[in-house]
Amino acid sequence: MPDRYHIHTLPVAARFRRVGKFGSVDWREDCSRCTNCVKHRCCYDVYKNESAYNRDPLAPVETLNGCRACLSCVQGCTKGLLNVSVNPEFLDIGDDYWKPDILLTTWNQSDSGRIPVSGAGYRGRFHGPGFDSMWTDMSEIVRPTRDGIHGREYISTSVDIGPKPMRLTFTPDGRMLTPPSRLLELQVPAILDMPTWPVGGDHLTHARAAAAKELMTLAVMPAADAAGLAPELLPFVTPVVDGDDIERSADLLQAVGMAQVRESPDVAELAGKLQSAHPRLIVSARLQLRPVTAGRVVELARAGIKVFHLCADLHGRERLDDGRPGRHIKDVLREVHGRLVKEGLRDEITLIVSGGIALAEHMAKAIICGADLVAVDTPLLVALGCRVCRNGQAMCSDDSCPAEIGPTDRGYAAQRMVNLMGAWHDQLIEVLGAMGIREVRRLRGEVGRAIFMEDIEKEAFGDIVRVPQAQVGI
Repeated sequence: MPDRYHIHTLPVAARFRRVGKFGSVDWREDCSRCTNCVKHRCCYDVYKNESAYNRDPLAPVETLNGCRACLSCVQGCTKGLLNVSVNPEFLDIGDDYWKPDILLTTWNQSDSGRIPVSGAGYRGRFHGPGFDSMWTDMSEIVRPTRDGIHGREYISTSVDIGPKPMRLTFTPDGRMLTPPSRLLELQVPAILDMPTWPVGGDHLTHARAAAAKELMTLAVMPAADAAGLAPELLPFVTPVVDGDDIERSADLLQAVGMAQVRESPDVAELAGKLQSAHPRLIVSARLQLRPVTAGRVVELARAGIKVFHLCADLHGRERLDDGRPGRHIKDVLREVHGRLVKEGLRDEITLIVSGGIALAEHMAKAIICGADLVAVDTPLLVALGCRVCRNGQAMCSDDSCPAEIGPTDRGYAAQRMVNLMGAWHDQLIEVLGAMGIREVRRLRGEVGRAIFMEDIEKEAFGDIVRVPQAQVGI
């Protein structure tokens, strides 16, 4: 039996100034100078790191906001002088989708490569827009042999990318007539996608390729960027090409296993040309997620394209021409998956989705909605300290970036990406184990193993008729 797939993580201290969530409030004027002060017993050394041992009430304290909100100091102070509050600066980072808690969770996972555990527990809502309106089935969580990363049963997270024939045909003497499948097997259902907005320099390109090699997955990048990589990294790279790149990048396309073709009116013709020039290459169509995506995927699938990368916007929504927010990828994926099933094409197609995949749970939920695997983009920047503070409207390499992503060291960036995906991989195994599923391929399209808030509301309140206020005398 082959060895279990394992991501080797290493603790990497962040090089950017961390914006903590909680801060301790110390009313030192009434302090009785206890010899057994609770500050000395802090298990996270918050007060020690903040130099708050000083008994001089006028001495300044540098607040690092590293409190974990375990509240042990609040309960242990004999005079009740200590309190915990939320850092106002923390609430200002991110946006409506990339919330501060998501950024902090990503930073912590990139530090250690482990599943984050908070001493304060979960204090958030259990319902919201997008993926937050979806709950997964955890009915098998009590089985000790399927206890996620600690269980005795092996849980496979490998997926295949490439055209899959629906049936095999043979000659009377047993010789197979069906061409052999060209499949890429990845050990984790995630690839590393291009940044959502431009990032100056080529150091992150090299870092993503190095991280993809360590993770045994793929890093998507423009063909011009891939051409400058070392030969040993090219098998883990997926270049994005256009018509001119097919001849200009012939050597590069010979070294890689998959290439992506940008969306255009003649994308099917271009994909066929690329496939003819490089028969062993897996060709993927990179499409913007739009209201007509389901029909477009069926059309291109009948034209011979079998791998699709569906790209949502930064918040995981369709791209509409009038600028309004479209549907979330959760809903669009269910439509695309259902349409392919109805047309009898689903098992031949590989669906990759990106945009709005912010947490490990989003990876599992996207697969439940119909994707085969996801492409991670913005979380890779967040792992390096990005706060999504400008919504991608400016270059990350300029002097105003608080995280200074531009001059980041390649090895440091690659290891933090590996740590993030290692934590995501462990959480995926935990979800699969709790659901009683032993391989992630079985999770694809299993909407029966999840609860959708929209369906529950329709079932509970669908028969209620809303009466206009004028008819009830109000």
